[in-house]
Amino acid sequence: MDLGLDGRVVVVTAATRGLGFATAAELVADGARVVVSGRTQESVDQAVKRLGGAGRATGVVADNAAEDTGERLLAAAREAFGRIDGVLVSVGGPAAGGILQATDAQWQEAFGSVFLGAIRIARTFAAALGDGGAIGFVLSGSVREPIGGLAISNGLRPGLAMAAKTLANELGPRGIRVFGLMPARVDTERVQHLDNLAEDPDAARAEACAQIPLRRYGRPEEFGKVAAFLLSPAASYLTGVMVPVDGGALHGI
Repeated sequence: MDLGLDGRVVVVTAATRGLGFATAAELVADGARVVVSGRTQESVDQAVKRLGGAGRATGVVADNAAEDTGERLLAAAREAFGRIDGVLVSVGGPAAGGILQATDAQWQEAFGSVFLGAIRIARTFAAALGDGGAIGFVLSGSVREPIGGLAISNGLRPGLAMAAKTLANELGPRGIRVFGLMPARVDTERVQHLDNLAEDPDAARAEACAQIPLRRYGRPEEFGKVAAFLLSPAASYLTGVMVPVDGGALHGI
């Protein structure tokens, strides 16, 4: 199926590795041009090289929590490719732990990047996108079900999902779509880190797989393909949706 991505320009934040990079790679494979962001120049340069270099990708060193990140990413897209068609706001996961262990500082730091930073970036791009534009948020299965040991994520992701639903209502009349993705156990460095926090990482992974109907972790490219579709014109009548990419791990409808 032709997704209609050829020549379109999409920004993907926190995209030097993990789910963000997997999405950028799938977008480029379908003919899109991408702007990726990351925390260090080295990681950004490596990601751009892996994505095919100048002409296919450009990169910006940026932190989602910084007030000027949205404007800098938008300017980079226009300078490199002359247009902007969509953005996927991906962020690193907040610190692991329970409610009783999480400190005020951890909550405040996570709120700045996971929630407020994401909203600020989306607001910036909402002002720039036209009919057919798309804004996506990488969320988590914690939007619907709390995940053990991830209290901060459990607290922030559902609120961001509701903000995304609200934004979909506000931008729909302008032809701009808004959606969220809810990954579960996708085999990224982040998930491997969480597994390694257990006393027996192999047992923790086996137990997690046993709770997934497909009995395995997802592959990053499987997430990336879904994200690329949702960002594409092929998904032109999908907005306000929160799409699980989880192998069936979420058991509710």
